[in-house]
Amino acid sequence: MVELSRIVRFCLNTDTGERPGRYNTFAAWPPMRGLGCFYQIRIRCQGEPDPITGYFMNIKEIDQATWEHALSYLARLLADELSSAEIPVGRVMQTMLERIQPALSHSVVEMRLDLTPYYSVIIRSLDMSSLLMSQQFEFAAAHRLHVPEFSDQKNREVFGKCNNPSGHGHNYRLEVVVRAPVDGAGHILPAEQLDQLVYESVLDKLDHKNLNVDVPQFAEVNSSVENIARVIYGMLNNPVREIGLELDQVSVWETSKTVCTYRE
Repeated sequence: MVELSRIVRFCLNTDTGERPGRYNTFAAWPPMRGLGCFYQIRIRCQGEPDPITGYFMNIKEIDQATWEHALSYLARLLADELSSAEIPVGRVMQTMLERIQPALSHSVVEMRLDLTPYYSVIIRSLDMSSLLMSQQFEFAAAHRLHVPEFSDQKNREVFGKCNNPSGHGHNYRLEVVVRAPVDGAGHILPAEQLDQLVYESVLDKLDHKNLNVDVPQFAEVNSSVENIARVIYGMLNNPVREIGLELDQVSVWETSKTVCTYRE
């Protein structure tokens, strides 16, 4: 069994004229014309590769199925000139997956729609009654990596410059993924409600703070990126449940090269 993933990028333009040739599908096809909407769909398929060709599926089939069954569907929705609040995102994701599946021999296990570079909705074939919402945030904080039980020399050996007595800072990037049920009208929780919850439960408590000094959760816990991810998960778990969602995972980027993900 293998999994094959493919990203398909496209732009939906108010210009409904003839579509140009597919000269740069890496960037997007159809390409941007003036002020349109850019989207990215990630399709994950599962199956057995052909013993002769080694192919499980030709990626051109995924591209074509997405263009024919997802792009065209979204284009019609936007052409109806509904307000964004009227479009039921949950039902849209369910419909797109149902339309794509037959064209790809029902091999799709997950479809992710990137609505912005930072906000995505994900549907999985084994659970069509809910979506995963993925939203990203940022906060700045100072900390010092230090274990009181270690000698000063050992702290310096283990943590290096991160043991600087005056501390140091990071611009952290945070990704929160929650499972949101699709209601009877096909809607899910608006992203702004998740934004407010994360702000009140996490960002307002961590942003521009010294984690070791200002945040009680780190009074006796070393503020490594691993522990930061775990602590943020704990800060969010109950508030997320109180609004009818389920916390799936939390990821924290300490730098552009280092990220830690916590799942319970």
